[in-house]
Amino acid sequence: MPQVPLLMPQLGESIAEATIMRLLVQPGDTVTADQEVVEVETNKAVMGVTTSCGGKVVSLSVSEGETVAVGCVMGIIDATEEEVERSGATPLAEGEIPAAPAPVSATPNGDDGAHFRTEGEYREGTPPAPTKSDRGLPVPMGVRGAHYLSPRIRARMDELGITEADLAYVTGTGAGGRITIDDFESFLNYVDGWPSRQASPMRRSVASSMQRTWRRPIASAGRPIYMAPIILHRKRHPRKPGYTLYFARALALALAEAPECAGYMVGGRILTPKRIDLGIAVQVADGVMVPVMRNVDEYTLDELIDEYNKIVSQARERKLDKAYMGGGIATVTNFGGFGLTFGTPMPLPSESIILGVGAVQKVPVWSDEVECFIPVEQANITAAFDHRVVDGGDIGRLMQRIAYFLEHPELL
Repeated sequence: MPQVPLLMPQLGESIAEATIMRLLVQPGDTVTADQEVVEVETNKAVMGVTTSCGGKVVSLSVSEGETVAVGCVMGIIDATEEEVERSGATPLAEGEIPAAPAPVSATPNGDDGAHFRTEGEYREGTPPAPTKSDRGLPVPMGVRGAHYLSPRIRARMDELGITEADLAYVTGTGAGGRITIDDFESFLNYVDGWPSRQASPMRRSVASSMQRTWRRPIASAGRPIYMAPIILHRKRHPRKPGYTLYFARALALALAEAPECAGYMVGGRILTPKRIDLGIAVQVADGVMVPVMRNVDEYTLDELIDEYNKIVSQARERKLDKAYMGGGIATVTNFGGFGLTFGTPMPLPSESIILGVGAVQKVPVWSDEVECFIPVEQANITAAFDHRVVDGGDIGRLMQRIAYFLEHPELL
């Protein structure tokens, strides 16, 4: 019969240990999946530790008052093969004898002695060094935590076409916040009958892109731009370039000076783009299309007008030429056209940066020359970027160059 370890779970991001307050079961007791069996106290709260599966408690290796490190074995539960499969619990390897956790204590030399237990150690039964640490210990890889989904839940998700991102709406009541099959089915019953519509292929494509984008650490930074120079330049221009084109051209010139801001991290390397191809976000029915202009830094604003008008028109009609699809290193999105003054746009999964443009506003700005506030037309721009590739200082300098080009449109 499989034996499943009762482990001290990760009870919080910075919690490395917990003190046993009460043992709610004894050897020989029968327990059910997700039953609270141990009450522990951390430096933040008193909470219960639950079982990952049902079965019979064989042994407990902790006692009340002991302080135990995260990841240590506190007891053993005998479970059936069917219960292990149903719950997704991880049993001990055949012949494995887990060591009892030693009380937590600091090491004499001042080293906190934190030991990050590997999956290999867990499988081989090597006892961890449960010593005090302020850094926090991760749950061993053999432990199924809040993000674990049992085969039964995954089968139901595949049947219904549900992704893991969709489960953000579901509150898990299992061990460590794990979503149980009952939680999953209760959520489905709860939303059954709500008004709904089938997501279009365009909407599903956008959802997939944004879900992949969010796997990276995306940060945002913004600043205002004085719009009077652009407004005056456009007013005098016989062909009235689109405002978004001004921002695309300014971004292209700034990235040509600092292409690393649009770099890609692949393993331990940061790749720098070879050319400045920029996407233009265009709102279409139930989604967004992003046609791409090539080598934007090599052509003047006047030379880009025809291409810009062409790709925007094609995108709105959803008849975009293949030559304008994909391959961009950054995108410009002008949400100011919808009256939005500020936003945090999301870069495409294939890009590391996106520039968002807000609506033009008249705001009061103090003038030292006349010693009073004067109305100034300005718009907020926001850069959302992959924080693995660049930091705030890099983006700050990039934004300064964008602002400089926009305030001197004759350079565009």
